[in-house]
Amino acid sequence: MSTPSSRPPPGVPPSSNAKYAIVVVVLLCGMGAIFWLRKPSASTAAPPPVTSAAPSAAPTNSKLDDIPPPPPPEDSSEAKPTTGPRVIYVQNAGCDGKCRGTSPPELGQALQVRASQARRCYNQALAQDSQLKGHVSIAVRIGPGGNVCSANVASNDMGTPNVANCAANIFRSAAVYPSPRGGCVDANIPISFVPQH
Repeated sequence: MSTPSSRPPPGVPPSSNAKYAIVVVVLLCGMGAIFWLRKPSASTAAPPPVTSAAPSAAPTNSKLDDIPPPPPPEDSSEAKPTTGPRVIYVQNAGCDGKCRGTSPPELGQALQVRASQARRCYNQALAQDSQLKGHVSIAVRIGPGGNVCSANVASNDMGTPNVANCAANIFRSAAVYPSPRGGCVDANIPISFVPQH
């Protein structure tokens, strides 16, 4: 039998284990560094929120200081209807002065439709008081563009303002009526409220 030789086979360079150990340590250190750099840290988890710089003091405007505050809301024990669209009144839209326009037939029909819709105000009040009846007259001013200048209670003999005010709100809630010819128009709409059997 032959004894094993301590020499490496031909073509294989003589080696020492120290070189391989150094290569393995360098590779492990490199992998550890890569892992450590890719791992999210607490300081880079979330950037701090960006806040806008607020001015230290608001500029004052002496003109705004002269404007009085709005009046406090009125507390009223009467029930106010909350149905219908909000009406925005436009100043100087042909509503000032004496009205000299003429009413087309479509405007009269539109006002009659509103008068019939005002019956719901009476029906709601009739549920509370079965003996309620009377006459209400609503004064309506329609501007040249068909806008509602005003709608107010002209007369009321019902004994309660609720039905009359609700009826006036029905006329106010119309966005636009058919346009009168030649300027604004004043109309007085009488409505009789009696129970229907």
